[in-house]
This record gives sequence, C-alpha cells and structure tokens, in this order.
Amino acid sequence: MSKSSEPRNDSATFLLTGESIPLAQLALLSKSKVQVGLDPDAVQRMRASRAAVEEVLARGEAVYGINTGFGKLSEVRIPNEDLVRLQENLVRSHACGLGEPLPPDEVRVMLLLRANVLAKGLSGARVEVAEALLALLEHDVLPWVPSRGSVGASGDLSPLAHLALTLLGEGDASWNGKRVPSKDALDEAGLTPLKLSAKEGLALLNGTQAMTSVGALAMERAWRLVRLADISGALTLEALLGTPTAFDERIHQARPHPGQIASAAHLRWLMDDSAIRESHRHGDPRVQDAYCLRCMPQVHGAVRDTLRHATTTLEIETGSATDNPLVLPAGHGFDVFSGGNFHGAPVAAVMDFAAISLTDLISICERRVDRLINPDVNEGLPPFLTREAGVSSGYMIAHVTVAALLNESRVLSHPASVDNTPTSGGKEDHVSMGMTSALKLRQIVACAEYCLAIELMAAAEGVECRAPLQPSLHLCEVMEVVRDTVAPLKEDRVLANDIEALAAAIRAGAFDRWLEIYS
Repeated sequence: MSKSSEPRNDSATFLLTGESIPLAQLALLSKSKVQVGLDPDAVQRMRASRAAVEEVLARGEAVYGINTGFGKLSEVRIPNEDLVRLQENLVRSHACGLGEPLPPDEVRVMLLLRANVLAKGLSGARVEVAEALLALLEHDVLPWVPSRGSVGASGDLSPLAHLALTLLGEGDASWNGKRVPSKDALDEAGLTPLKLSAKEGLALLNGTQAMTSVGALAMERAWRLVRLADISGALTLEALLGTPTAFDERIHQARPHPGQIASAAHLRWLMDDSAIRESHRHGDPRVQDAYCLRCMPQVHGAVRDTLRHATTTLEIETGSATDNPLVLPAGHGFDVFSGGNFHGAPVAAVMDFAAISLTDLISICERRVDRLINPDVNEGLPPFLTREAGVSSGYMIAHVTVAALLNESRVLSHPASVDNTPTSGGKEDHVSMGMTSALKLRQIVACAEYCLAIELMAAAEGVECRAPLQPSLHLCEVMEVVRDTVAPLKEDRVLANDIEALAAAIRAGAFDRWLEIYS
C-alpha cells in the first residue's frame, strides 16, 4: 500500500524494531499524523521469516494458519488455490465488533503496535503488510474499530479484523474526521488496497494490540493523576490547616515502598515554606490528621507502585510476538510453532489491578472533598465553601458528583480477568477478557480526572478562605492555574462547565510542571 517499499531513516521518522516501546513514546505518536518506518534489520528479519512460509507452502506440509482452517476448523486442509480467499475470509468473518468506535489516538497506537509485532520478523508476513499499516498512519486513514467484541484470546480478533479490513479496502475508516468507506479513504489518500497472501490474515488478527493500545494510553493518563493527587491533596491539607509531619522522610524510609517514598517527597516539596502551615505549627491541639490526609503517601504510593508494575507489563507487551503460529529461527532455518502468545492474561490482570488501585485513589479523594465542605470537620471553613450557606449550596452537589463517580468506579473495578466464556466450539476454552479490562480502566481514569478536578476547585476555594495567609510558593502557582480556568465561587453558579474545563486542562498537561519532580 505504501508508495515506498524502503524504510525511511531520516531523523523525523520513528523506526520500528520489533522491540518494546515506552508508553510515553506511544502517547506522543498517538496524537496526529506520524512518520513511522521500519528499521533495516527488521526488514531483513521479515523477509527471512516470509521465505520460511513460502518454503512450507512449497513442501506441501499442513501447518496451522498457513494452509489450514482456524480454531475448531484447524483440522481442515486448505488447497493452495484457496489460500488468499482463506485469509480474506478470515478478516471478513472476524469483523464482528459493535458499539462506539475506538478514538483516533487508540487506533493510531493499534496500527503502530501491529506493525511493530510484524517487525519482529516472527510472523511470516511480507514487509509490504507492515508498510501498509504504516501508510495508514502516515496519511491518517484510521480504520473504524468498534470497541466491543473482543474476549482477549486468540487475542483481540474482532478489533484487529476491523483494523485489517481497511487495508483490504473494505469496511469503514475515519478520514478527515468523517466516517467513510475505507476504499474511498484509500483512494483520496492515494493508497492501494492490500492483497493478502498465505498466513497474513492471521498475522494481522492474532494479538493483544487493541487491549494494549487502550490500556497504554489510559495508563499514561493514570500516571498523571496519581501524581496530581499529591497536588490536590496538599492543597486540601493547607485548606484544612493540616500538618505535613506525617510526610517526614524518616517515617517512609522505615517502610521503603518506592511509591510511598516518592509521594511523601513530592508532598514535602509541594508544601515547603508554607505560611499557612507556619501559622499553626505551634499550639495546635491536634496530634494527627484524619487518614485521608495523613496517609496520602501510603495510599498514593501504593497506586504508583501498581501503575509501575502495570507499565512494565504493557511495555513488554508492546515488543512481544503475539500471533500464532510463530516462525521461529532454528539453526540455519526456521521452525513453525503453534502456541498461545495471543492470550491476553498478562495485560488483563494488570489492567484490572490498575483499575482497583485508581478506584482507591478516587476513594481517598472523595474523603478529602467531604472534609473540605462538611462544617462538622472542615476546621472553620464556610459550610460547603459558600459564604451564604442556606441561600447558596456552594460545593455541596460537587461532592455528590464525586460520590457518584466513586460508585461507578467501584462497580467498574470488578476484575474482568476472573471471568471466562469458552468460544470457538470449545477449542478456545479459556479467554482473558482483556479488552473489557482495558475499557473499564479507561472509564475509571476519566472518573478520576473529574474527581481530582473537583478536589482542586474545592481546595483552592478553601485555601482562599485562609487569606491573607498563603500556601507554599508551589501551591500558589498551582492556584493560579486553577484560577485561570475556574473563577472563585462568589455565589452559586453552574459548576458542571467549570469541572469539565478543569478536567480538560488536566488532560492537556496544565499541571505537569509540578508533577515531574518526584515521579
């Protein structure tokens, strides 16, 4: 499909090697049209493995996925004259996805990761197949990929089938922001539909690239949120006249979980030289704060450690051969092995773990928002952070929204990976449900963005009630960013627009300069 069959090596081109890709790099490459090529060594590996497939065909031996049926039909031998039709029928028959489509950024990552799998040179696909995927990226012809229909083994069959349909000039694609027939999009981009050869339909469909793409981009957003929770939590602590004593480095060195140590250090840095803190350092009758304030390093830190584990797993997956069969080097030649690397269990498990952990982050955030508005415990702040309590409700219902989002997240955090429904006539009798895990994680991340936006808004309101005392310099700067988006609540107004705007600012990186100090 690509107009050029040779990989580009200019400095503006990201070259695929078949190895792992950092999630931060994937997030950058997901944004718009990108220049991605194949590393020359990857091209040579692909050509060698393809030659091995051609040799199998020449010998006439039966090998799964090359000249047999699929799944329960793997015992059916396919004559050579039907091999192209076999691969095309595989793509068409597996395109059973339903529901809303994956957004453009996730589809771009799917294209990239599927090409990277082929670049490992273990799939037996021609170089032209990987180039065709990269041509879609380059021209921003994005396959229309419905989000529902994958059970995560034999990989994300349905989403990847919809991805492959566009290569064939079939199905639909997103072109210039509109849903159009793939053939029309290819024509306008100057691209030619791909004709599949033996093994190549299976090489495009077996794998975990849908769940990994959704999970990887959700994970990048989650990393921002767990560090932002230190910021919103520090602002809340200031508003409630809390003490940072519990963040003392010696406490956390005595229980040296890396995430806990990082979160405590971040909180200490955020609150350094706070006038509000100094105003009640001496003579404060409270010995310690409530858990939602005192235990931020422990809870936020546990989320960090969970995300770190999940990130490691996802990054391994980005550079893994996940199709079946694999064409593996053996001495001076290759052996073709049927295995199960398409099974999404590793990804599904960590996505579920991350979802549970982020729900706990929302839970502790909800408790802090409650303390900010609740006149029984908010240390003299106005009831519901309004100066006209009664005639005005202030942040009362904003807290109700947090409670609703927490409830939704708790329901979604039930692990999908513990479920199983045998498919393909019982041949594929254990599946991962990894795509469900990834989609749930993405939804919980969105809930967390809203909840932290509400905490930032409420905490900023509370801190302003302590004027003329000021928080630390870092938190004063954070307050300026909040106020660039959300005005003080002088009287009741519709807060929904403010919450949406601040959540969008979070996603756009408005607070990132205060997140990278202790990552």
